[in-house]
Amino acid sequence: MLKPLGERVIIEVAKEEEKTVSGIVLPGSAQEKPQTGSIIAVGEGRILENGSKIDLSVKVGDTVLFEKYTGTEVKYEGKEFLVLNERDIIAIVE
Repeated sequence: MLKPLGERVIIEVAKEEEKTVSGIVLPGSAQEKPQTGSIIAVGEGRILENGSKIDLSVKVGDTVLFEKYTGTEVKYEGKEFLVLNERDIIAIVE
């Protein structure tokens, strides 16, 4: 599995099928980019200038809301993931 470094997290982005009000399924190119996903791996945290470490506020298994156009999309073992910094996460979905 992938292990992110520092304050990065790896997210499995939620795949949502979008339909119009009349029930027409939109193709992938016409859909909005998803902004939610489940965290599958977290880095060790941010290291400050004085050498101390701050743990991340999210953990594996959290469902999060993140900024729309952020992160790096990667493919690993046939699956697509999003790698982003913790600061790009807006909220934890409860």
